[in-house]
Amino acid sequence: MRPHGLLLSGQRLNRAMSRCVLEPRPPGKRWMVAGLGNPGLPGTRHSVGMAVLGQLARRLGVAESWTRDRHCVADLALALLGDAQLVLLRPRRLMNANGRSVARAAELFGLTAEEVYLVHDELDKPLGKLALKLGGSARGHNGVRSCISCLNSNAMPRLRVGIGRPTHAEAVQAHVLGSFSPAEQELLPLLLDRAADLILDHIRERSQGPSLGP
Repeated sequence: MRPHGLLLSGQRLNRAMSRCVLEPRPPGKRWMVAGLGNPGLPGTRHSVGMAVLGQLARRLGVAESWTRDRHCVADLALALLGDAQLVLLRPRRLMNANGRSVARAAELFGLTAEEVYLVHDELDKPLGKLALKLGGSARGHNGVRSCISCLNSNAMPRLRVGIGRPTHAEAVQAHVLGSFSPAEQELLPLLLDRAADLILDHIRERSQGPSLGP
């Protein structure tokens, strides 16, 4: 049986989800932010998108509201940003199948691909560098590729979080799946703060008007 507190949390989320899905909303007033990663490896470079989602949840006051959703196979938290609704999502599938969770949640909440933000690691940027990209190819990222395939679109805005590329190509897999070094961990709090600022500012701007510009 599920613990009583977790059961109540799930019931509250289900009620909130029902209101979100059923209530009319103006265009551009609901967004989803999905942190891509591997659920069993939360502290690795490849799962830095999930770390950003954790920081977003803390900033939005919903860090204790994560609830596992069996329909999406993901952890979900709902938050408000001004008069906009935010759906925070951490898939509970492996990286190369993250798109199935993202697409199911997008369907559930009535979101288009343009309203779904993906947050993921980026090998071709050094640690500490961030870039917000509007659509485009997967650039070799399996999680993004899965999302493009499952959403049947490449229009999702992406927050790319640099993790750096090792010198030798054969070291890439170990680097991506490895944990951050002690020196890198010292940089993470500031990086997560900046990532949260960037994505929240972008969503605020888009919520105020029709422009999709960065």
